[in-house]
This record gives sequence, C-alpha cells and structure tokens, in this order.
Amino acid sequence: MSDTTHNGAVAVSAPENAPRVPSVDGGLSLPELATKYGLTVSGARPGLLDYVRQLWGRRHFIAAYSIARLSAQYTKARLGQLWNVMTPLLNAAVYYLIFGVLLQTNRGIDNFIAYLVTGVFVFNFTQASILAGTRGISDNLGLIRALHFPRASLPISVTLIQLQQLLYSMIVLVAIVLMTGELPDFSWFLIIPTLVLQAIFNIGVALIVARLGAEVTDLAQLMPFLLRTWMYVSGVFYSIANVVKHLPTWVGWMLDLNPAAVYIDLIRFSLIDSFTPAQLPHHVWLAAVAWAVIAGVGGFVFFWKAEESYGRG
Repeated sequence: MSDTTHNGAVAVSAPENAPRVPSVDGGLSLPELATKYGLTVSGARPGLLDYVRQLWGRRHFIAAYSIARLSAQYTKARLGQLWNVMTPLLNAAVYYLIFGVLLQTNRGIDNFIAYLVTGVFVFNFTQASILAGTRGISDNLGLIRALHFPRASLPISVTLIQLQQLLYSMIVLVAIVLMTGELPDFSWFLIIPTLVLQAIFNIGVALIVARLGAEVTDLAQLMPFLLRTWMYVSGVFYSIANVVKHLPTWVGWMLDLNPAAVYIDLIRFSLIDSFTPAQLPHHVWLAAVAWAVIAGVGGFVFFWKAEESYGRG
C-alpha cells in the first residue's frame, strides 16, 4: 500500500504481514550484526593458509576419490585395468612404426626402443593430467554444488589418478628396458625424485587449466591440439640434442628447458646407460625443481583466487 505526503511524493509502506528484522543490539544493521557475531558469506573464499589446512584435512577424501575413479574407469572394458598399460604401449608401437621405421628419427640414438617408450610413457602422464584437469570442475558440477569442500581437491585427485596409471606403466617400462639390454643401476633410484617433481608440476598445471576450463568451456576442445603440439617439440621420439645443432641458440635453450623434455630426459638418464650426462640440458635438475615450484605454487594460488566462483551459475 502507499500514502501521498504533503509535497506530492508517494511513500510506500510495507504490508502488515511482511517479515521484520527485530531491533536488537542497539539497532545494528544486518551487515553490522554479521560482523559482530563472526558470520561470513556462504561459499566465500577462505584465506590461503586456511585453504591449505582445509585441503590437508580432505586428504583422505582425495585419495579415496582418485582410487575409486581409477577403479571405475575401465569397468565396462573386457580387459579392465590392463588398458592402463596397453594404451601408452600401443601409442609407443605406433610412434615406433612412424618415426622409427618410416621417418627414421632413431638415427644417432642408441637403444631407440627404450628411448621412445620412456618418452611416450612420461609425456602421457603430463598430457593425461592436463586433459583431465581441464574438465576437473566442469565435469563435477553436481558434486561441487551438493557438497562443501576445497575445489582444488578435484584437479589434485585427477592428477593422482594419472600418477597411479603411470606407476602401472612403469612396470612395463622397466620390463622393456631390461629386454633391450639395460641393466639395473643405482641411477634407477633417480626415477623417484623425478616423478615427485613431475607430479607437482602436473598438479600445478592441472589447477591452472581447471580454472580456465571452468571459465572457458571450449578450452577442453582446444587442449588436445595444444598438447599434441607440445609433444612434437618435447623430444618424445627424436633427440633434441641432434635437432638443436641446426637451430638458433635461443630456440635450443627453449627446447632444452621445456618442462616436458626436462622430466623425460631425467627418466631416460636414470634408465638408459647410453643416455649420458652430455645429452642432458645444462642445470637440468635445477630446471626440474624450478618448473615444479613455479607451476605448483603458481597454479595453486591461481586456482584459489577463483575458489568462490566454481559451480556458480
């Protein structure tokens, strides 16, 4: 209802049965009351340290979620979890036929089979983590809207899924390396820190693309092309050391310090005797640590800054 005042303006009055805010605490406004009693906006982004603590508190959920997703991944396939190993193995066979036999990129590379399979398996870990991370938010909107938990749990869990798949593949990789004449050596233990650094790098990149994929859904369609291009410049099926001889110095540095190539070369150096330190880029371990820190910390902060926006709309 409305009343006309003496100057002709219309004053609108609320209906008699409209809900009213009781006058308490000296007539404080609702925002002032919320501040006084420590109330916060539902779904608001927590502080960075609080977010880390929340994420650590969900570590069991992350582990259980990744294991369950991995177990369910091939439930409809007759061979089941064997596809975790067969997929990269079949990819390696195809690449060997094309690049080793037809294009003969194996020239100047001792033990090309072990060299190629190592590159395919290690790059597939990064590739699969990024592809899954791109859809980490968009494919789990129902879970995000139904439950309250740190959203970074999802990109981290999909990377852990790929890490488990890589560990299955490493059994086959070691068998292939042994069959090609390589012998176990203490350098094989370098695989462990290399995979740890690569996993941190993959988590960071997965967090970055998860946020971008949540904002730009078409990124999931574009990502396979970007990753295929990345694979071609990462020395998966050829030697970067042989290629850079004919390229400008700065191009050689970019190829050598490419993070995918760095982690691939470290695994090759660990497993293959003929892959000598002279074939590694300068300061390769420093590059591996730097990429893990830059991607891991930068990706985490980048994802956290949009925490309250995931699942909205």
